[in-house]
Amino acid sequence: MATVLITGGTGLVGTAITKQLLNRNYDVIILTRFPEKYSVDTPRLSYAAWDVENQVIDTDAILKADYIIHLAGANVGEKRWTSRRKNEILESRTKGSQLIVKALKENINNIKAIVSASAIGWYGPGDGALFKETDPPSEDFLGITCKDWEAGIDPVTSLGKRLVTFRTGIVLSKTGGVLKEFKRPLRFGIAAIMGNGRQVVSWIHIEDLVGLYIYAIENEKLHGVYNAVAPLPVTNKKLVLELAKKMKGKFYVSIFIPSVILKIIFGEMSIEILKSATVSSQKIKKEGYTFLYPSIKSAMKQIK
Repeated sequence: MATVLITGGTGLVGTAITKQLLNRNYDVIILTRFPEKYSVDTPRLSYAAWDVENQVIDTDAILKADYIIHLAGANVGEKRWTSRRKNEILESRTKGSQLIVKALKENINNIKAIVSASAIGWYGPGDGALFKETDPPSEDFLGITCKDWEAGIDPVTSLGKRLVTFRTGIVLSKTGGVLKEFKRPLRFGIAAIMGNGRQVVSWIHIEDLVGLYIYAIENEKLHGVYNAVAPLPVTNKKLVLELAKKMKGKFYVSIFIPSVILKIIFGEMSIEILKSATVSSQKIKKEGYTFLYPSIKSAMKQIK
């Protein structure tokens, strides 16, 4: 079976992708700064070294791989957006992409395709219009970051490699991600709605996101940029209340967190929390992908 090399393979999405690839009898190599930290007891799973800052990568891993899944990048929501943190977010993405391009240029390899992450942060705040892949990037921080992120990996196409890029929405998972933050107040029966709650959230269940990455590997016709979002976006209020119903039934209280409070707590990041973006999934649906969880109700039923 083919071998898939993964950057960012120890994170939430990378771990889920790795599990499914192994279930489908792929061999998986995860690139990490500290491969010695990880167990190698799992059949067909191994770890190899890379150092983005110093632009160093295990060339043997490149030689063994048939596909690359490129997920690496600092967590956008983990810390307050200071100037230093924003630089870390940007460079963790662009430098990782540069290292992959450099490795493919300098080493004989059998890489057939690269499937790379991006984000719907590419799009600015919407006025209700549906964002499509052909829309230009926003001029805000995440828009610029996504533009540079995608531009960093684009040169692989000039090397004759098939490139698929997924602009990913808010990932819903029972094991982590944004829902972990929503669940915290719900433990005390509080459904915390951000701002007025009317901002549209374009989301995707983690099983569908994993499915898209594997679909991209296994379908040679796929190339270019696709939005990785479920077909039915929802408002922040709808998302929070659906989660509340699944966790607490009728035993919860809805509380709206004023925008001014969010700005004090999160600073510039609050812009993204309050931003409304309705993003289309039509392009990937036309390529034949069928979503397992197209609606927020179906997603929450599995996530609870």
